[in-house]
Amino acid sequence: MQIFRPDDQPDRPHGIMLLRGRACEDGKAPLKLRLWPIVSMVLILISGLIGTPTPALHGEGLVTLLGGGTLAVLIAIELYFDPQDNLAEFVFISLLGYASIALMTVQPSGTAVLGTYAAVASAVIRLPKKLALAVIIPVIGIVDIGILATADERLLVFAWTNIAYVFMLLIGHLLRLSEEHQIQAQELLDEEARTRRARNQAAALDERGRIARELHDVLAHSLSALSVELEGARLLALDRDVDSDVIAAIGRAHRHAASGLDEARAAIKALRGDSVPGPDRLEDLIAEMSAHGIECSLEVSGEPRRLPSEAALAVFRTAQEALTNVRKHAEEAERVEIRLEYDPDGVQLIVTDSAGDGAEPRVPQPAALAGAGAGYGVSGMRERAELIGGRLLAGPTEDGFRVELWVPA
Repeated sequence: MQIFRPDDQPDRPHGIMLLRGRACEDGKAPLKLRLWPIVSMVLILISGLIGTPTPALHGEGLVTLLGGGTLAVLIAIELYFDPQDNLAEFVFISLLGYASIALMTVQPSGTAVLGTYAAVASAVIRLPKKLALAVIIPVIGIVDIGILATADERLLVFAWTNIAYVFMLLIGHLLRLSEEHQIQAQELLDEEARTRRARNQAAALDERGRIARELHDVLAHSLSALSVELEGARLLALDRDVDSDVIAAIGRAHRHAASGLDEARAAIKALRGDSVPGPDRLEDLIAEMSAHGIECSLEVSGEPRRLPSEAALAVFRTAQEALTNVRKHAEEAERVEIRLEYDPDGVQLIVTDSAGDGAEPRVPQPAALAGAGAGYGVSGMRERAELIGGRLLAGPTEDGFRVELWVPA
């Protein structure tokens, strides 16, 4: 039977101490988990201080004062510092044992011997084999020598005291086994949680792969065919000298189809775990807005850094949707300001459009772009942000519209 913790085990915390550490709030374990060692030392201290001789600054009273003071310091350490590593525990338990022995020498009929019992049990519970023996052998040896040298009924007291030490060794061994069983159970629960998360991630990857295949086989194929047909229609219109406005409209439709095809391909890449567009692509969106006659500026604050794929994609898609809405709905907007702020905990995107003099719509259209789309742009942006723990606010301003996105990063 392995009484002591093996020396090759990892350093503390372990067992109940590890579980206690996981329950800590503000760096301290809950009181109910720290109460029993404190109460036991307080009882030993009280029994020593009320015994004879009482604490004093000379003679045997000085021994009582030093022993009791050491116990008081150990109580404070357990209460406020909660030692965890092997060396700190070794010093703590050794002082508990020697302070109790000091009280025993001047109060042989007192209860200070209980402190040595606590030291023996604590050494088995908390320390590896070598350090535990370095505490137990001197403590028991000093107590036994004192009994044989001073006790009236030496053999009887010696026998009962050592039986108590054996009992403490067994109690400590059982408590340590309980610690190990608890930590093994916790590790099994953690492993089960990791397995469950891996299983969920695998299922999500399978579903994303299925959606990517559907997008490729249906949407991307249809957009590709539409782009080819529109380009053919534009060339046919040029060959037959059709009105230039019709040719321009076909050209715009072809560009929209080509852009939609590029976006579909990017979405497929994102679903398959490939690189996704992020803040580095905002310049492309700005160039596209400038091509439509809208002044667009970008201001970046904070320290730019690589973002998680979900956050990067949310920033790009929100900026893209906000700028698309400007083109669709804000016909009098002449200026768009984009501000990207990198915070320690996340990144914020602000897109604001402002109206000009309002004299004429920017780009006359044969059919209003406001009718395009399903009308779920803002709600879609908000859902994308909330899925990754972010938030989105959108609403009108005095002379335009404002979209604010924050996502954790």
